[in-house]
Amino acid sequence: MTRPRLDPRALREARRVSGGERPRYQLAAVTLDAGASPFGSPFGRRRRNPRTETLAQAVPSPASRPRLDRAWQGGASSTASPAARMQETAPRIRIIEDPAFLILAVPDAAGGRLSPHDRQILGAARTLADKAGSAGQGAVVLFGPPLADAGDNGADRLIQCEDDSVESRAAALAAAIAHLHPKHVLFPESPDGGDLARRVAALSGLDIATDIEALSASQAIRPSHARRREQRMVPPPLLALSADRAAPHTGIRHEARPIPLELPQVEASALTGWRDIPPDAGKLALTEASFVVSAGNGITDFATFHALTAALGATPGASRVICDAGLMPRDRQVGATGSILDATCYFALGIAGAPQHLQGVAGVEHVVAVNTDLHAAMIARAGLAIVADAQDIMPAILAALAAERDASRERVNPDDHSPGRETP
Repeated sequence: MTRPRLDPRALREARRVSGGERPRYQLAAVTLDAGASPFGSPFGRRRRNPRTETLAQAVPSPASRPRLDRAWQGGASSTASPAARMQETAPRIRIIEDPAFLILAVPDAAGGRLSPHDRQILGAARTLADKAGSAGQGAVVLFGPPLADAGDNGADRLIQCEDDSVESRAAALAAAIAHLHPKHVLFPESPDGGDLARRVAALSGLDIATDIEALSASQAIRPSHARRREQRMVPPPLLALSADRAAPHTGIRHEARPIPLELPQVEASALTGWRDIPPDAGKLALTEASFVVSAGNGITDFATFHALTAALGATPGASRVICDAGLMPRDRQVGATGSILDATCYFALGIAGAPQHLQGVAGVEHVVAVNTDLHAAMIARAGLAIVADAQDIMPAILAALAAERDASRERVNPDDHSPGRETP
């Protein structure tokens, strides 16, 4: 079989645009008349217009330099730019109207935010709700303070409880369990979550399994006999899950619809008041600190560094170079040959980021780095990077903290413009 041969002269003449001194041709595909081709068939292909594709890939940006979305592939049916398509596409939200059962998740949510352990609890609850066999589709109910990212972490319903007292929170949770009859209630095996789980078990009389290391819809595994053996069981109603034993939810966003539920008010107990007394962050061990500010080879003014650490309420740390030079104690060293951090935030000042140092901050949730080298390894590791001299950044942060402190004092005492003067 012979395929038709194209006539380039006829094709060029068919694309020619009349008018003008110089010949002009259209880029779109043109179908010739039957007489223009010896085989009487249409031919010609669509030619790419790079200017049109560049305009379609443009992303709105306040910067002077244009930004293009190279991942977007335009086609015959693609008429909108990436920015326009992003505006037209609404975020997908999964809605479960009539769940067959409920899984109640009770995170610690210290400070009104979910910790990594809390997100793992919601991920485990989401797994139990989605993989319950023939029982049907379940819904995850989050019990705790109002959280903006509850739906992103897989919560379908939300019961708001902002009680600070552990007695009132346990009584409210026991009342919610009696009203909703959830299939399982998940707690984090933490100092606060573990204590709450055991209080709820005593109030409700439900079975509880603590220190769970593996969990599925049909089986729960926990250590026993000083961790020399494993205890396998059918998951009881109350479950306290250990840290790093489940993956957080990374799928589609869920509804997180508030549930109006009247929670009981607990009478005042013998404990009339309580408050958390934080430890001295400057003397806290690096392995127990939640916020660490570390100095590297780019720091020379250690008086300002210690002042900044105290103002931020953080624990001081250092790189190996600083400790080897005797500028910081050896127990302040961060890295594989020092301390492995489990902190929430790590603020690196003037640290390039050697491989041993990066091993020490591998488990940190948020990393902020200040360095003059844009291509430093610590800059690449950081979630927020500031390419500048740390010696200039430290006084600027201290000044900003002082301004915020003065503004807060002004809001509390608007008529007091001279704090040092005694009132007659």
